[in-house]
Amino acid sequence: MTLPKTSFAMVQTAVRTLEPMDLPLPEIDDDSGLVRIEACGICGSDYEQFEGVLRTPMPAVPGHEPLGIVAAIGDRAARRWGVDVGDRIAVETMLSCRHCGPCLQGSYHLCDARRIYSYIPLSDDPGLWGSYAQYMYLDPNCVVHKVDASLPPATAVMFNPLGAGFRWAVEIPKTRPGDTIVILGPGQRGLASVLAAREAGAAKVIVTGLEADANKLEIARRFGAHETIDVQNENAKHRIRELTNGRGADVVVDVSSYAVEPVAEALDYARMGGTVVLAGVKGFKEIPGFISDKIVMKEVSIHGAIGVTSTGYANAIRLIESRKYPIEAMHTHDFGLRDAERAIRTLAREIEGEESIHSCLIPEH
Repeated sequence: MTLPKTSFAMVQTAVRTLEPMDLPLPEIDDDSGLVRIEACGICGSDYEQFEGVLRTPMPAVPGHEPLGIVAAIGDRAARRWGVDVGDRIAVETMLSCRHCGPCLQGSYHLCDARRIYSYIPLSDDPGLWGSYAQYMYLDPNCVVHKVDASLPPATAVMFNPLGAGFRWAVEIPKTRPGDTIVILGPGQRGLASVLAAREAGAAKVIVTGLEADANKLEIARRFGAHETIDVQNENAKHRIRELTNGRGADVVVDVSSYAVEPVAEALDYARMGGTVVLAGVKGFKEIPGFISDKIVMKEVSIHGAIGVTSTGYANAIRLIESRKYPIEAMHTHDFGLRDAERAIRTLAREIEGEESIHSCLIPEH
């Protein structure tokens, strides 16, 4: 297949500003490659980058949830990754150096020199990094996973949020069969956490949300949540005590975005010796009512969670390929590349009458 000389991309040039550009398609060597993007997932981090909260370099091509077809690949890269031209792949968002202390200890997502595809500026050759584009460069240090080509792109691209569910709700807190888990927030990563917890054998999965989240809470029940709680119309603390016979949850995972109240409340929901995972970012806001003595007296373990690692992605892809759950139920919107700003604003509830759970960009080729 003859490749084009340029790739159309949406480039963030300033806060809340995305501009269409044609960028040169880079030459590849034996260790790199190119992927033709089929779909790019949209999540809260896209909004934070768009809004300038993350203070990422600009101009840059956003997009850190790429699914696509290998369009070109070097011989050594093909052997190393076990893929070839024509294979569908999911690309991990983080690039690590592979030789610093955290990398050598197995925590490559905490690499001292880590980079995230969508935050690398155009000035860093070859420039075509993020996946708000028709094509994306595959760096020699990236990690890729083969994906069943028969899946619809909008379903297959959910490898990213579902991977987060496995890592944040299962791997980090070591959720075991028989555990009770409370998931704070029924967005795409909260719903993904429901699926991951059920796969791990959790005996009771409880999801909290707002009155406006009624549809999402219904999907949580379809995905296997045993109980859902509307925190605006129910006393969540009393309800969780009732559902756990006064014991509290083994695991509490906060995946709510910007809301600070769940962080303090999580300490009330956890049992003695329980585990709290904080994965929802809050825009660097302080947490009112956070009482550290509750951590001491209950000996609660608190873990931060950033990103997904290969085991999470692999479990996510396995589950998607199994077609065991109606995962497509949480996909609500497809957007073209030129509509990237509308996609972000829809997710952020800035478009009246539109409610997004999972959405993605589908480039035209």
